[in-house]
Amino acid sequence: MRRILLGIAGGTGSGKTTVARRIEQEMGTEDVTIIPQDAYYKDRSDLDFEERKKLNYDHPDAFDNELLKQHLLDLRDGKPIDMPIYDYVLHLRKKETIRVVPGRIVILEGILSLYDPEIRELMDIKIYVDTPDDIRFIRRLKRDIRERGRDMDSVIEQYLTTVRPMHLEFVEQTKKYADIIIPEGGYNNVAINLVVLSLYQKLGGNSKGVEKDD
Repeated sequence: MRRILLGIAGGTGSGKTTVARRIEQEMGTEDVTIIPQDAYYKDRSDLDFEERKKLNYDHPDAFDNELLKQHLLDLRDGKPIDMPIYDYVLHLRKKETIRVVPGRIVILEGILSLYDPEIRELMDIKIYVDTPDDIRFIRRLKRDIRERGRDMDSVIEQYLTTVRPMHLEFVEQTKKYADIIIPEGGYNNVAINLVVLSLYQKLGGNSKGVEKDD
């Protein structure tokens, strides 16, 4: 079975996950596997909590790209993987993993999904979600307070010291590698429809109900 790898990059809070979910909704959940790049932060259990808090999680070196690349190759070849689970509160990779079985479409979404050349070359379609900085910051602020146990001051400090500089230095430059740039993220229906049409064409024009391999 032909499997399609799709990379979705963009700044923090740009709407990458929303785009991935919209594609999943349009193509059918049984056909789409979403892999968050954030699950592949390096295991830094060798450091204590205070040291882990100070790490730059927006730098390309924060990610375990070797493991991610191998997992993407396995998924492309129809093999299941044991995806890591990352604890954002403790800044640790958990001992537990998630068993992931590939659908016809495998989506990698994350701020630096298009940064590593070897991972980028695996992608059949490359997308960059382009959203204004102020909107992205507000979304990140709300998310980190609600879901990751942060307070406002720590989110602002992290944004100013690492998130924004790393976005300008590493994330934004990956826009030039994108096949499709989506303003407004998952709310851009025209762009989402174009992506879905392209996916159907790459899959041979088959509909959602196509029988999959065992």
